Amino acid sequence: MCLAIPMKIKSIDGGFAEVESSSLIRKVNVQMLAKAVPGDYVLVHAGFAIEIVDPQRAKETLKIISET
Repeated sequence: MCLAIPMKIKSIDGGFAEVESSSLIRKVNVQMLAKAVPGDYVLVHAGFAIEIVDPQRAKETLKIISET
């Protein structure tokens, strides 16, 4: 089973973005998401941003994750 985590894009430099979830900050590849911009929430799996997601849905998912 695979799990993708919603993370918020803080900045983009070329094909990579700095993303954040809670206090965790990572650098991920965003080359599959040409329309991604800082402030977007993206699903991150194995170092790649694979989908832009609705901010409200991302926050709800993060809340559920934090409760477990």
